[in-house]
Amino acid sequence: MPDDAHPDLLKLAKEVAIEAGKAVLEVYENRDFDAYQKDDDSPVTSADYLANDIINKRLSEATPDIPILSEENKHASLEERKHWSRYWLIDPIDGTQEFIARSGDFAVNIALIENNEPTIGVIFWPPGQSIYYAQKGKGAFKSSPEGDRPISVRKLSDPNSSVVMIAISRRQSREKVLNRMCAKRIYNMLPLGSCSLKSCFIAEGKADVFMRIGITGEWDTGASQCIVSEAGGSITTANFEPLTYNKRHSLENPDFVVMGDQRVPWQDIVQYDDYENPYTK
Repeated sequence: MPDDAHPDLLKLAKEVAIEAGKAVLEVYENRDFDAYQKDDDSPVTSADYLANDIINKRLSEATPDIPILSEENKHASLEERKHWSRYWLIDPIDGTQEFIARSGDFAVNIALIENNEPTIGVIFWPPGQSIYYAQKGKGAFKSSPEGDRPISVRKLSDPNSSVVMIAISRRQSREKVLNRMCAKRIYNMLPLGSCSLKSCFIAEGKADVFMRIGITGEWDTGASQCIVSEAGGSITTANFEPLTYNKRHSLENPDFVVMGDQRVPWQDIVQYDDYENPYTK
């Protein structure tokens, strides 16, 4: 299918994320789901599989020539993936632990990766009735019951001394994160669940920085990276190197940092001396 025959891919991604998210929200509200443990000990539920089925079906029908890489699908080998000039990158439910724990901090993530770079990012937060979205070069936006609006990272009054707001996990050890950042800076903390919602809160100026320590996949950052970048922020590895997409056999991310105001000296704030870069292994 030639490019000009494709539907509006951003519009499609938004529609599909909302459809999947509404189905997940119905399961969440009815408490009608089964929970399982994957081989890597991470949780998954029947709601994850439901969302995955909806997303795969809709995207496959609308864009049959664009491959799909989802957390919940069988993953193609790098030998196959390296020939993909673009593909959909999906996390059917980001924040499955939060879904199970009923905190409401979970989201549906859909990204389009082109030439190893996120160019479309859509994150739908069903309990918050909000969708965050961006397309490369066209800015970042949020739609909610309050309306549609462009979003951008918070500009600190003094990038060198203003109090920063850290988005921090409800589940991960706070000490583990705080020992590696903000030792020389006054900060406040905003507890949140899923990685993507922390990134969205940074993109809309409700928080300034978030560090993720531990295993995640490329589907955890694809949509977020597009949205945060278009909002004026950035996502990098913990030693400030670019994240990569579809370049390695492993689809695991290294530890990473999401940063808002780019005038802030983040490399002075984030001190991560024990970082091991898996990209160099």
